[in-house]
Amino acid sequence: MNAIGQFFDIALIRPLLNLMVVCYNYVPGHNIGLVIILVTVIVRLVLSPSMHKALKGQRSISAMQPKMNAIREKHKDDRVAQSKALMELYKEHNYNPMSSCLPTLIQLPILLALYRVFTIGLGNSDLGQYLYHGVHNPGIINPMFIWGINLAHTSWILGIIAGLLQFWQTKMMFSKMQKSNDPTQNAMQTQTLYILPALTVIISFRVPGGLPLYWIVTTLFAIVQQWIIMRDLPTDHMNDKVQVVS
Repeated sequence: MNAIGQFFDIALIRPLLNLMVVCYNYVPGHNIGLVIILVTVIVRLVLSPSMHKALKGQRSISAMQPKMNAIREKHKDDRVAQSKALMELYKEHNYNPMSSCLPTLIQLPILLALYRVFTIGLGNSDLGQYLYHGVHNPGIINPMFIWGINLAHTSWILGIIAGLLQFWQTKMMFSKMQKSNDPTQNAMQTQTLYILPALTVIISFRVPGGLPLYWIVTTLFAIVQQWIIMRDLPTDHMNDKVQVVS
């Protein structure tokens, strides 16, 4: 294993695997589905400050959209001036354009780690070699969840639910954003609305069912958090008139 793989193992895979096993040892009935839900909630609570900051960034970009549209219209023939004016607007509102990428940047390594965690934990592997001292080894983890779903195998039911929730969350986010006068940005939003849920379903059909279950719970968590932050933002700013002064 190379240095990056070792770091990934120490920083994410082993902590998440041990957290899952500890929860499994104490959850009544040793229900692995409830364990994954509990682990997801714990992970979301740990990441909550970062996610909250990212969602506030999305709120800021929604509030700035009328001014951004006005800037693009004023400098539509000068991309350099347009970019400079947009950066000045971001600076004025203390907005970092990279903040919108934060949820994806955070979630991706966690998803990769959980894929490995579920492969090890639900695949009848020797858990002892992965557990910290003092963590009880349950031996074999029962992968069965409700409706006879085996979380060690792929689950089309959980995959479809995860995709639908991803669509709902993305649509909910875009509904609070004013339509841009930049056709490229509008096209990207439309593509994102449908591509992300489709990718979620496709990936879910190729991984252990524990992963889409995690995605279902984390998306529900995100929907609630997003609603709390965005609820007092007007749904439509389409008629706002903003003057951009030179």
